[in-house]
Amino acid sequence: MITPNMNYANLKDSYLFFNIAQKVKAYLEKNPGKHIYRLGIGDVSLPLCDAVIKALHEAVDDQANKERFHGYMPECGAPFLREIIANFYADKDIKLDVDECFVSSGASDELGDILDLFDRSCSALVIEPAYPAYVDANVIAGREIIHLASGKENGFLPVPDENTRADIIYICSPNNPTGAVFSRSQLQKWVDFANKNGSVILFDAAYEAYIEDESLPHSIFELEGAKTCAIEICSLSKTAGFTGTRLGYTVIPKALERNGMNLNDMWVRNRTTKTNGVSYILQKGGAAVFTPEGQRQIRENINIYKNNAKVIMEALDKLGIWYCGGKNAPYIWLQCPNGMGSWEFFDYLLNEIQVVGTPGQGFGACGEGYFRFSTFGSPEDTKEAARRLSELLERK
Repeated sequence: MITPNMNYANLKDSYLFFNIAQKVKAYLEKNPGKHIYRLGIGDVSLPLCDAVIKALHEAVDDQANKERFHGYMPECGAPFLREIIANFYADKDIKLDVDECFVSSGASDELGDILDLFDRSCSALVIEPAYPAYVDANVIAGREIIHLASGKENGFLPVPDENTRADIIYICSPNNPTGAVFSRSQLQKWVDFANKNGSVILFDAAYEAYIEDESLPHSIFELEGAKTCAIEICSLSKTAGFTGTRLGYTVIPKALERNGMNLNDMWVRNRTTKTNGVSYILQKGGAAVFTPEGQRQIRENINIYKNNAKVIMEALDKLGIWYCGGKNAPYIWLQCPNGMGSWEFFDYLLNEIQVVGTPGQGFGACGEGYFRFSTFGSPEDTKEAARRLSELLERK
């Protein structure tokens, strides 16, 4: 009899956002016709910008023309897009070789696939509260997971100490769910720790485009020594609205080696074995993001989401509720008022004012008592949700 991967039995019964969806579904069945103000799951609400749409249409037309038709694409990414990504980093004064840049089908996929580079004996450190997939992917792989709790006392930005140990280190900055962003000095401590201990940092930079404060690092490769200890995984989902289109990129420096193995070479071998590359159409659309016009247009959309954040933050400020995030990230992480638990606050908002957020407990035990709002909704719904929130909590 075949033995399945028994590590699946160690996963939680159901996924956080599935639970939320089921609660909302049950509410709507009892209250048909009610409008739900969704500030929960981090999906964008604005369409792809015109520059991207134009490029996608042109690429579709190419596929109908014998001379311009493209079949299988290079597994590691089209040379034209890899060069564009390298130039994008060069504009940040980060020098990368073109073949250190890999095109992916999105950060979520890559964060799971990248674990192929590491033996199952490697431990994984997850700073919590954390994106649930970090934990689940390693549970499935049967790895030891080290949960590093963070909290209000350190702004949800812990740094390593003499008791810290780990082979793989997950860092997301700006963070999902807390919206907190590591300073250069804080992030440098993690880079120094990884180099000293032979660890590898998986740096999730999916939200770097939301950083306003230019004293904060957008890329881990702005830090000294990062090329010998870090992999950076990026996404066009929240930057350019590619949540339903699926495109991202990953940087693995050639200087990153462990135990005589070069991780850049390993990833080339992995991709050429396990993928047939991302479609030509999507890569042409992705290339348009990095044009001057594409950058201008996506910035307009990002500013709409950032204004949503301001609307929510203004409401929380008036209510005197503690929170972090918002200014440099598309997420706002707040302390539940009146000592309420995370799921208790979720149910309260859903039933009283039809506002849906994300319970902090779903991001790890230390998220209990906290709550996440996403700023990716429509401006109209966000304003109404903030108004309802203010009115409800002012009464309580």
